[in-house]
Amino acid sequence: MATSLEVCGLTVELPTPGGWVRPVNDVSFRLGEGETLGIVGESGSGKTMLSLALMGLAPHGARHTGEAWLNLRGGGGVSGQNSGASERSGGGRSDTSAQGRARAGSQAARENLLAISQNEMRALRGREIAMIFQEPMTALNPVLRIGAQVEEAIRVHEPRAGESEIHRRALEALARAALADPTRRARQYPHQLSGGLRQRVMIAMALAAGPGVLIADEPTTALDVTVQKQILELLAKLRRELQLSMLFITHDLGVVAQVAGRIAVMYAGRIVEAGPVAEVLSAPRHPYTEGLLRAAPRLAREKLVPIPGTVPSLDALPPGCAFAPRCPHRVAECDAAVPALRAVNENHQARCILVP
Repeated sequence: MATSLEVCGLTVELPTPGGWVRPVNDVSFRLGEGETLGIVGESGSGKTMLSLALMGLAPHGARHTGEAWLNLRGGGGVSGQNSGASERSGGGRSDTSAQGRARAGSQAARENLLAISQNEMRALRGREIAMIFQEPMTALNPVLRIGAQVEEAIRVHEPRAGESEIHRRALEALARAALADPTRRARQYPHQLSGGLRQRVMIAMALAAGPGVLIADEPTTALDVTVQKQILELLAKLRRELQLSMLFITHDLGVVAQVAGRIAVMYAGRIVEAGPVAEVLSAPRHPYTEGLLRAAPRLAREKLVPIPGTVPSLDALPPGCAFAPRCPHRVAECDAAVPALRAVNENHQARCILVP
């Protein structure tokens, strides 16, 4: 399977009064063409910060290292020859090595999202990689009509298109996102729509310019169960029809089991387990994944078992495994060093010393 997005050693650091903290710490994964990868974890595990870094939307003052190679559908890089020497915002270091340039040159339609300028990132954002945000009411402009906001997503990447063409494409995008009577919806304001309809508008905006990679950040969290099912079915349908590669971020294991082929579980900024979703959920090899499954509601009447303790503060992480203070299998070796991702098999890894 060809790769749409390859993230290698991505670390995001944020300044705090107590020093720098790492909400995303040495994260690596691959997203194949047409694949859905689920990113799962508790609040504060680093899921949203990971997505913001990939979109070039990390908070002011953030710095990052690592690589995030995006294969472009448009056929050519925004920086001429896939510039790895463009200065990154936030003070990070660019990949200017001969190795980095050779990797870029070997695949002309490829960009390192962490090594391009903000202007270059704006050219890619929406056209090559797009994001559905968690809360549409705060992501949408409350004083602009829906149609104008979808049109803006097209106009920024199609400056030569006429207004009638942009308007037509905006209505097509709304219809593709399953909004009934898109002409009427285009004239409405966000507050006139239900939560489910606002989320459909966000999907229409994200896909209006034809990106190849879609990041969906908790797209169903605040929705009723029936509406949630409709949105998940819509995203699955659009992924098939548009040949999208999707990064699906959620804290709900039930949701990720429905939409994803592979899963990556995050804890305290790191991926602690990754593999095929059916295998990871049926036979987890990291104690944190086991705890998430025990705490997840089921139709069968079973006692829910919460994970004891709380997620550690990023400025006070334990010296070894970050999950060790909450782990029922903790041994002295857990406190010695951060465990590496160990191979359970060819496709399944877990960051735990108990993996043989």
